[in-house]
Amino acid sequence: MAPAGATAAAAAERGLKRLVWQKLKSSIFDDCKKEEEWKIIVLDDYTTKLLSLCCKMTDLLAEGITVVENIYKNREPVPHMKAIYFITPTKKSVDGLIDDFISKSSRRYKAAYVYFTDSCPDNLFNKMKSSCSKAIRRCKEISISFFPYESQVFTLNVPDAFYRCYSPTLEKMKDKDSVMEVMAEQIVTLCATLEENPGVRYKSKPLDNASKLAQLVEKGLENYYKTDEKSQIKAKTHSQLIIIDRGFDPVSTVLHELTFQAMAYDLLPIENDTYKYKTDGPAGKEKEAILEEDDELWVKIRHKHIADVIEEIPKLLKEVSSKKKATEGKLSLSGLAQLMKKMPHFRKQITRQVVHLNIAEDCMSKFKPNVERLCKTEQDLALGTDAEGQKVKDSMRVLLPVLLNKNHDNYDKIRAILLYIFSTNGTTQENLDKLIQNVQIESDSDMIRNWEYLGVPVLSSSASQQHKQPRRDRSSEETFQLSRWTPVMKDIMECSPETQS
Repeated sequence: MAPAGATAAAAAERGLKRLVWQKLKSSIFDDCKKEEEWKIIVLDDYTTKLLSLCCKMTDLLAEGITVVENIYKNREPVPHMKAIYFITPTKKSVDGLIDDFISKSSRRYKAAYVYFTDSCPDNLFNKMKSSCSKAIRRCKEISISFFPYESQVFTLNVPDAFYRCYSPTLEKMKDKDSVMEVMAEQIVTLCATLEENPGVRYKSKPLDNASKLAQLVEKGLENYYKTDEKSQIKAKTHSQLIIIDRGFDPVSTVLHELTFQAMAYDLLPIENDTYKYKTDGPAGKEKEAILEEDDELWVKIRHKHIADVIEEIPKLLKEVSSKKKATEGKLSLSGLAQLMKKMPHFRKQITRQVVHLNIAEDCMSKFKPNVERLCKTEQDLALGTDAEGQKVKDSMRVLLPVLLNKNHDNYDKIRAILLYIFSTNGTTQENLDKLIQNVQIESDSDMIRNWEYLGVPVLSSSASQQHKQPRRDRSSEETFQLSRWTPVMKDIMECSPETQS
């Protein structure tokens, strides 16, 4: 049986980040590599972030890259060296490339190897061709326009997409359609990187966003696998791509989640995956830790329940400490040399365990006073039953203690109100107004009302109640009392494709 750390490392090795790096390596670096020839790589903002997510400077050095430059910034000419341009097919980036080779006498580099993240529009390609074609040795499109955020998580990095797809103030559908087309193209490059041609499934009601995006992705996949000559995969593969709307399963987005990573990001001020902590009490020196997949312990425990994490980390600390003591028994010269070699490893292990112990303790310090009580209420509202399996007869009676508790902030009260509304498939205007006024959240009431734009009923009458989707029976499964809710997506994923609608 492989050790847990090795399992986590193996998962990361097979993950999305590694796949993207392997594709970049074969499509770019292997494509223009010559023995003992060093090159410069020129990136734009998008590709800088993409590369930083899937490789380190040591990886680039191994591929013969000596310098990394930003195409938008002023750079010193290096006319005796060749440059790799890994850029997005945008006017700004193409203009930056052209400027580097505007005339033979003022060339920044000896030659250019150009690789676009996605298909380059004809107008930009022709502009580049007429301006600097003699300097370009290669020009290829490699189809990667997404960010591999984790080994099994990606983002399209379209921050305004949510507003453009759901805002009620947009007068024209054109804006929504254009962002949908961009996202569909990006999802196609994800499938291409995975070498998958999946069956595309989507949730069709109550809004049409998921079905529109699914149709665009399906069309994009058809076009890609017709035109991609290298691909051996023309037919549909066994994989399934499920596209759901933002209003699908609103409950899971509002509940306090008690698995380690989700809980930490919910309760602690973690920004850009950076956790700040003090090891020697409030007066100690502040330190920073990056929560990333190079940390095998983080990969191993991040999706475990906080109760398991609280038990596991102290055990690991004791285990590492005992190993360290065992190596310190004999202080011969050879033993000392061995100890010197092993100490950095122990130091690194212990430091990471201390970081995660701090995160766990910080989470529990927020959890115990207030969140623990909230979780019981949230679970009862979400499931419609209490921890003993008894049906909740009056949801308002469950909600009121949270609203009357002065220790809960408005944000947590809004989450509880939303769960109450979701549990009843909407409430009356009069009842909603009373809730907002009594809790004094008038200035934040849009957090509740705007769910209507996601297709989630906030207001309803007894005559227009919507029926809830039946859930899979999980009464025999073992769960923590404060984590009884199962996301609806798990039900969907456990169904066979034939039974999905």
